[in-house]
Amino acid sequence: MRAFLCVKLAVAFAWGLAALPLPLPAQTVERAPVTVVRAAHLLDVREGRHLDDVAVVIAGGEVQSIVVGGPVPRGDELIDLGDATLLPGLIDVHTHLLHEYDRARGDDLDNSIREIVGMRGADRALLGARNARDMLEAGFTTVRDLGNAGVNNDVALRDAIAEGWVAGPRMFVSTRALSPIGGQFQGLAEVARPLVEREYAQIDGPEQGRRAVRQAIHDGADWIKVIVNSGRQMLSPTEMEAIVDEAHRAGVRVAAHATKGDRAAMIAARAGVDSIEHGYTISDEVLAVMLRKGITLVPTDSGTAEHHKARIRRAVAAGVRIAIGSDAYHKVDGLTRGGVAARIYPRYVAAGMSNLDVLRSATLVPGELLVPDHPLGTIAPGARADLIAVRGNPLDDIGVLERVDFVMKDGSTVLNRLAGGPGSASP
Repeated sequence: MRAFLCVKLAVAFAWGLAALPLPLPAQTVERAPVTVVRAAHLLDVREGRHLDDVAVVIAGGEVQSIVVGGPVPRGDELIDLGDATLLPGLIDVHTHLLHEYDRARGDDLDNSIREIVGMRGADRALLGARNARDMLEAGFTTVRDLGNAGVNNDVALRDAIAEGWVAGPRMFVSTRALSPIGGQFQGLAEVARPLVEREYAQIDGPEQGRRAVRQAIHDGADWIKVIVNSGRQMLSPTEMEAIVDEAHRAGVRVAAHATKGDRAAMIAARAGVDSIEHGYTISDEVLAVMLRKGITLVPTDSGTAEHHKARIRRAVAAGVRIAIGSDAYHKVDGLTRGGVAARIYPRYVAAGMSNLDVLRSATLVPGELLVPDHPLGTIAPGARADLIAVRGNPLDDIGVLERVDFVMKDGSTVLNRLAGGPGSASP
């Protein structure tokens, strides 16, 4: 009997095994396509040296390796740029892509009223989409957009670019800037004052500052932008300290607009902001605080004022890191927004910076300001595959950055005007 039961159990077990689904074959991990970009030259902005006969191997949106002087590696696509010079994608850390003034329509106040009253959020976002595309095609693969975008329209544009709905640079955005009462619209008539809230979160006390930071982060801000001074109004040290503390507790960095004198810049620096924007008249005392606290200067110079040039020379001599921003928002006939932004670099050479230092301030330094823990603004293994190429040597002529002929963002080719163009699979 026991033997019979054993046989029945064995048969049942065998039938059970037969009923089980067969094991699936091991899943094949899909390999990211490999793109190889070859060029006669590559400028290593970190080390300040030219590499000749280079091939950059790219997969998954990142640089995998750089081959110098050897056989061109195999890949799924070979892009041969001929006698061009490869550089990291440009980074503009002070843009206003959803903001445009036209001098033919009046002065800045006339334009600001037209923009706030006459443009819907969708209008601002579409304007931003056009400017974003133009910036990318000019070689700017990353931007930090600092306000003047209406209520969270910059967040919508950033996300649309990230989703691939529209073409544009990688964006870091601030939503509405925090400011003293009235924002940058000082002297408005009472009936117009509610319009200020469309562009600025107005601060009156430390707790309002904390609340505004929390709201901005909730709305999607990557950075907090603070207007430290506007007209006769200026945020207090306790207000600035509360804003910086609240932002840093959430892991969000702070950019401070500070102009006209030294007080606003010193309040921002002592509060521990991460960058000071403009700072046209900052003193050596402020620069010393910035150096000690690791605060980056973001000059947005016109190129004509001698005192602008002098403070650039003083900042360089003090060892303060400089990340260049265009602050472009005026329409210029015959130029796209990217074309306007690309004209900024010779100004800093004229102010006494070397070509290499300007290149670092256009790539490496802003990359480290925006993403301290991941390589951005450099061509190196593990860095984002953001590349541009130019004809000529930017160490000899910084003006070649106004004529970018190849743009790649995250490993995808955006623009290629160079002979040879995209190739086929490697042999």
